[in-house]
Amino acid sequence: MRTWNRTIVGTVAAVALLLGLGEADAYEEVTVTDGGTLTGRVTLEGAVPKPKGYNLTTLPDPLYCGRISDGQGWRILQPFQVGPGGEFREVVVYLEGVDKGKPFGDGSVPKIEAKDCLFIPFTTVVRDDQSVTVVNMDPVMHDIQAYETSHLGPRVLFNVPLPMNPQHPRNFKDRSEAAMYHKHMAGAPMKELVKLSKNRRIFVMQCGFHAYMESWGLAVTNPYFAKTDEQGRFTLTDVPPGTYKLVVWHPYIRTASEHPVTIGPKGTVEATIAVPAPIGRLYANEVLDHAYVRYNVTEETKKEIDPMIQKQDR
Repeated sequence: MRTWNRTIVGTVAAVALLLGLGEADAYEEVTVTDGGTLTGRVTLEGAVPKPKGYNLTTLPDPLYCGRISDGQGWRILQPFQVGPGGEFREVVVYLEGVDKGKPFGDGSVPKIEAKDCLFIPFTTVVRDDQSVTVVNMDPVMHDIQAYETSHLGPRVLFNVPLPMNPQHPRNFKDRSEAAMYHKHMAGAPMKELVKLSKNRRIFVMQCGFHAYMESWGLAVTNPYFAKTDEQGRFTLTDVPPGTYKLVVWHPYIRTASEHPVTIGPKGTVEATIAVPAPIGRLYANEVLDHAYVRYNVTEETKKEIDPMIQKQDR
């Protein structure tokens, strides 16, 4: 079942055009003795965009996956994580223009988990031409379809089943038992190579069975990156002295947020960045203010789909 969304294709194309400019030279790992520190805070300025809505009855495993839902038979996906003070959480901040500096780190392979019919994390930072590991923790089957795209159209990176742990029960006695089951056990890990086309930096992964399972990846060329925390803050350390471009990336913001920063020897620079919230309709399945008309969920079905883990807000 291929549920690839045209909205996602367009989003990746737009972001790829913004971030895929120019081919980066190979990064050189050296010892940094006079590096500086860049800290900062990112906020979203304006109204938080509306989330996506998915009718659980039109997709497999509505009872198990509906344990996270709105109580009306709909799964909600909010790509924008924003705090009460505008704190823009879980966005990627990185430096461009650093051709040599500290090592990338321990070289561990990034891991994405399918848990409660979510891909966690929603955004992942990877190195191009390296692998990611995807693991199914759920008692239901998932399928991973990963794509990169540009203005020329999408290209499949990998498309493989994501097996469940054989110790999970496969035949529940009734629907309520399926919804009540909550044990998480890792299935066989699927290690897949992320090898993007020339000048491409973005890829997206979606479950072929459950369209609301979505995860985005950004390929970086140097280790000077971070994801913002609950306060929207980030810190980059051991930055070689110089002037660079500070980029804030979120998969559904199509206008690049770029800021020049100059870091002196052993200096500390504080950056405060307000990202304008995108306006207009960002995706075809945006949650609407009025009641859903198409694919309405019957009252009987609503009673069966119980949001045991989280009752979501629209």
